[in-house]
Amino acid sequence: MYRLVLYELLALLFVAGVVSAFGWLPFSVLHLAWSVALIALGAFVFNMVFAYAFDAPTNPESTYITALILALIISPPASFTDQAFLTLAFWATGWAIASKYIFAIRDKHLFNPAAFGVAATALILGQSASWWIGTSTMLPFVLIGGFLVVRKIKRFDLVSAFLVTAGSGIVFSALVHGIGLFQGLTNAVVLVPTIFFASVMLTEPLTTPPTRALRILYGVFVGLLFYPDLHVGGTYLTPELALLAGNLLSYAMSPKTKLVLTLTNRIRLSPSMYEFVFAPNRPLAFQSGQYLEWTLPHEAYDSRGVRRYFTIASAPSDSAVRLGVKFYDPASSFKKTLGSLARGDQLIASQLAGDFTLPRDKHRKLVFIAGGIGITPFVSMIRHMLNENEARDIVLLYANNTTAEVAYRELLERATALGVRTVHAISKDPTTATRISRIDAAAIRTAVPDFLDRTFYISGPHGLVAGMHTTLRDLDVPASRIKTDYFPGFA
Repeated sequence: MYRLVLYELLALLFVAGVVSAFGWLPFSVLHLAWSVALIALGAFVFNMVFAYAFDAPTNPESTYITALILALIISPPASFTDQAFLTLAFWATGWAIASKYIFAIRDKHLFNPAAFGVAATALILGQSASWWIGTSTMLPFVLIGGFLVVRKIKRFDLVSAFLVTAGSGIVFSALVHGIGLFQGLTNAVVLVPTIFFASVMLTEPLTTPPTRALRILYGVFVGLLFYPDLHVGGTYLTPELALLAGNLLSYAMSPKTKLVLTLTNRIRLSPSMYEFVFAPNRPLAFQSGQYLEWTLPHEAYDSRGVRRYFTIASAPSDSAVRLGVKFYDPASSFKKTLGSLARGDQLIASQLAGDFTLPRDKHRKLVFIAGGIGITPFVSMIRHMLNENEARDIVLLYANNTTAEVAYRELLERATALGVRTVHAISKDPTTATRISRIDAAAIRTAVPDFLDRTFYISGPHGLVAGMHTTLRDLDVPASRIKTDYFPGFA
């Protein structure tokens, strides 16, 4: 996800350089390049200084994303020695990086760094960001990049809530001031950086709430503060101030999670799947089926970076934090580093989130559909049930290529005593014991005769999740009884 945002920002700056060369933006391509170079260099230096001072791990992607956002909202200089630009760029970059270390609780920063940087500089020095990215020239490219990012991280709920609220406020303000409906709509979409703000800055994972309902509330709240005529005394709220206020609300609503995890054991579950067992530096409160962002700094990282999202495989009452991972050939640099960890090595986990959790009604009949590594959220749920001796009527349809790839066999066998019946779908060597080779409509009818009375949970690769959703709708299963929450392990 972070790498996609980085690519989007680089693409927007490249496009801006091209169109500025044609005179379609009010600055030269050389001055834009100068702006990007200075801000990126400043962010790198400030980050190294603060990381050393606070003895904290660094994340290069995060640093450069912050720098590129600043370059897209701070107008490039009129000349190479433009003092106004140099002052604004220096202080905004410094405050942005500093906010990650100074304004942090339990090593988790409270504010969007770029928003904090420009807001602090405006309040202290009276110099503001222009948000030049919010122009009609750049809008098509912002829309394309923003759509790709929001689709990747599955945050249409948050972005839609914000855009509807903020857009309505901008249009209402235009009507109040006699500008007219058409101009109000134009202001909302074209002349204000709402799309860039929503898709790039509002969606920053570390400062957004963990669940869908809270994300919608967060989007509405920030959208209300986006209202153009809103002010406190003589200070009118800017986009960055609206976001910072939203960050405080998000922090109040979100788990205060940033863990240092120490590896204590590694268990081989199948030829290509391992479970890593970690001792956390503090207890982790979560619901079975939720996930964390795992950060593992390493040298020579590949295009996927140093962060991953993985579902927690342990139960909430367990003292250890477990992570189930499938390894592919060739493995990413992240997984190679993870696989080479020795006992006592550490990594960082944060940003607890996810709505893919058990229903409160323990009498609701369920069907779990898992593909490969998609079994991990169900493992967390089953471990919770075993720990609590909690019986539920569940049919688990578990798809793998071969019987050797089936993970957590012993756990699934123990779960039968609590009402969990597992049906294996083995595509390459089905036997009479497995009964089916693939999960399709016929298999569902056979294995789950009362499927219309059940709620379905689907976890696995995107193709499996999308295909199963279509299959279930064709079987007349209501959409309200199909839960396909974002499974970030495949992102």
